[in-house]
Amino acid sequence: MFMTFRHIRKCQCVQLLTTGLVLCVLMVCWEDLDHHVVSHIRSYAYRYLVNRYDFLNSSLFVSSNHRLRKDGPSSASGGLEGYSYIINHPGKCRGGPGKGRANVLLLLFVKSSPENFERRQAIRNTWGNESFVWSELGMSVRLLFALGIHPDVSQRFQVQDALRQEDWAYRDLIQQNFLDTFHNLTVKLIMQFHWNQMYCPQAHFLMTADDDIFVHMPNLVKYLQHLLRSQSGAKDLWVGHIHKGAPPVRLKNSKYYVPYDLYPWPSYPDYTAGAGYVVSGDVATKIYQATLLLNSSLYIDDVFMGMCAKAMGVSPQEHVYFSGEGRAPYHSCIYDHMITSHGHATDVCSLWQQAIYSTASRNSRGFLGNLYCTAVRVMILCRPYFQNTYSCAAAFT
Repeated sequence: MFMTFRHIRKCQCVQLLTTGLVLCVLMVCWEDLDHHVVSHIRSYAYRYLVNRYDFLNSSLFVSSNHRLRKDGPSSASGGLEGYSYIINHPGKCRGGPGKGRANVLLLLFVKSSPENFERRQAIRNTWGNESFVWSELGMSVRLLFALGIHPDVSQRFQVQDALRQEDWAYRDLIQQNFLDTFHNLTVKLIMQFHWNQMYCPQAHFLMTADDDIFVHMPNLVKYLQHLLRSQSGAKDLWVGHIHKGAPPVRLKNSKYYVPYDLYPWPSYPDYTAGAGYVVSGDVATKIYQATLLLNSSLYIDDVFMGMCAKAMGVSPQEHVYFSGEGRAPYHSCIYDHMITSHGHATDVCSLWQQAIYSTASRNSRGFLGNLYCTAVRVMILCRPYFQNTYSCAAAFT
């Protein structure tokens, strides 16, 4: 009897110690656990079960006496004053002296930092080359790099002088007098839609992209032309790589940290990855109107874009060859369909040469060549473990 009681006491002690150890581990790891598991469960439940974003029609609207000025976008904190242009090209979308507005297929904005001259130059020489698109594809594209001012005061004068020389040579920079920092990306987004409405409203499409992505321009132009010929006439279009039910990041050491007082809800509205997406002209107008009404204090620009779109009744559309933050595999069979690929700060020129050669040789493949490419895409994209690239569905497109 004594031994049984003693054995029970031992079991209880072991259980107590085990419970205490588990609780200690949970306390130490709770922040990571909450970020990776709990927040996603709450977010997906809100997105797919509740599916309600009523706050976009109430708390985030700016009151009528605090509306943003229509002659300029707001500050990142939803401020009252607009920013002025330091460098601007109001005539970029004109057909020429006395010719009025040009028929622009795509107005292409590239978000760039002031010091990233080499990235901008690589884009000018490759997929952003307006002359190539006109001569080889027969379409009019207008390229503009969107910038703020250098955040480091000690370097600002030197960088700004270099920017003015660069713009004098290429005439493709637009810049406003806000600090070019991560927390002002929403300001940069508003600047793009403002510029579109003020100076190039006739553009059929608007694209915003990072300066470290690669765009397969022949494939993109072909896709946009197909949309224009469709019955819908390229209306209500917002296409890219969609994030659905994404939760706000609550880890304070994260670059994407958003405090509860800034965004208290468990889920963001659906949005496309800010690395590269396209909207039709009518959607660009709606987004611009939303930026005049919504508080722009949320500094994550692609999420703010999702909020604007949700408020205006616009939904994103998935395209399997918009990579979002993913990177396209290097293979000619991938180049056949690729639209964007992320993470190309140094290899843009070599990738452009490979992709263009692949496009030129595509028509000569024949049935067996196309069958081979489908098999290759399946082997590359449909692996069982996670890979940050196109989805398996892209293999069959």
